[in-house]
Amino acid sequence: MNMPQLTKNQALVFDVLSKSEAPLSAYTILDKLRDQGFRAPLQVYRALDKLLEAGIVHRLESINSFVACAHRQEACCGHGHGIVAFAICNSCGHVTEFHDHELDHRLSDWGKRQHFKPEKTTIEIRGLCEACA
Repeated sequence: MNMPQLTKNQALVFDVLSKSEAPLSAYTILDKLRDQGFRAPLQVYRALDKLLEAGIVHRLESINSFVACAHRQEACCGHGHGIVAFAICNSCGHVTEFHDHELDHRLSDWGKRQHFKPEKTTIEIRGLCEACA
């Protein structure tokens, strides 16, 4: 299966995120799409909601920004990629997305022992990237 069918607005928002070198806030996305007819934050938020639901975009909670999924082939093909983790540089803002299957298993085992059923898990690690350290 390929990437889900996107509306025009979803495709525009996804394209902006895919081409960005850094995470973007919804208002930055809006500014970049004004020439394409975007006038209100709600247009961006609606598109982002659907892209998040499809698993091809992630929200970075700690910096209230969005990034295109680095592993979207896995996400859109229905395989999922477990827990999503991000290393965020406090200096330059660079974000690296990664997955650790051992961590997936540990958290899954913990959930089973606690009779807790997680709906979403995102890990954000803040620090300095190799270039800034």
